[in-house]
Amino acid sequence: MEPAAPPGPPAATNLFQPPRRPGLGTVGKPIRLLANHFQVQIPKIDVYHYEVDIKPEKRPRRVNREVVDTMVRHFKMQIFGDRQPGYDGKRNMYTANPLPIGRERVDLEVTLPGEGKDQTFKVSIQWVSVVSLQLLLEALAGRLSEVPEDCVQALDVVTRHLPSMRYTPVGRSFFSPPEGYYHPLGGGREVWFGFHQSVRPAMWNMMLNIDGELHIL
Repeated sequence: MEPAAPPGPPAATNLFQPPRRPGLGTVGKPIRLLANHFQVQIPKIDVYHYEVDIKPEKRPRRVNREVVDTMVRHFKMQIFGDRQPGYDGKRNMYTANPLPIGRERVDLEVTLPGEGKDQTFKVSIQWVSVVSLQLLLEALAGRLSEVPEDCVQALDVVTRHLPSMRYTPVGRSFFSPPEGYYHPLGGGREVWFGFHQSVRPAMWNMMLNIDGELHIL
């Protein structure tokens, strides 16, 4: 009989558990700070995650957003009702209430008016998962060892949806044409002002960070 193989190394998750913070500081005088962080109030609800597939593929996010926005308005009575989905411009869409499609894939046709010729897109919607924001609250309260990333992603997509529709997205930032200030740089370029935003976990709550930016377009 061959000898048993020696036990393997412990799992990486057991080796690299980050240490928990021992507590708050107790030395010195507390002061008030003004920061560009804003607390996000998280409701104790489930969020419904759907995958969106748009064909033809390899379209700019701006076009994808127009397609989904038109789809929501066109199929309001049949599918979306009063729901206003949050969409990331690629494949992820979130709603606060489940769509009346169950877990089946739904195929739709969406038409955008074009210059001289309308464009027709085939859009499929497929249920992915239920994202429990209650789990995020549990993690922020210290009752879970890790912050659920699917919750963070859902909040990030939802909070970025409206700015993405109103402004010009560049990376993870948003810009708009300057009003009352015009300073061309030559070559058709000019300075646009905007902001960068992100939703990240902090102590006991989620925070929305907003930074002012400028960009040459």
